[in-house]
Amino acid sequence: MFENYAEEARRIETEIIRHGIALGIDWDDDVAVRALAREALAYHPDGEKVSRGDTPTHRAKVELFGLAQLMLTVMAESAGEDIETHGGPVWKAFGRALWAESGLPG
Repeated sequence: MFENYAEEARRIETEIIRHGIALGIDWDDDVAVRALAREALAYHPDGEKVSRGDTPTHRAKVELFGLAQLMLTVMAESAGEDIETHGGPVWKAFGRALWAESGLPG
């Protein structure tokens, strides 16, 4: 359970930005961000662990997918308490893409 949703959003967004830099993501490229969101939503690690033998790109992507899940969890929990949680421009771009790719009405 999160207590300070705005602070959690800020921290998560900072990590998303860092991972995006490592992956060369242009958060203003809607097509690329939607493709990334689609990949994140389809990813199922099945107990996969990130190891030292993985490439830096693979590790960054898997960690970014985990951040996407964390981001969605923070938004869902805060919404359950009637609190609207959102971050800055990267959070919003990725959030819009995740929502659009989820197929949920909205």
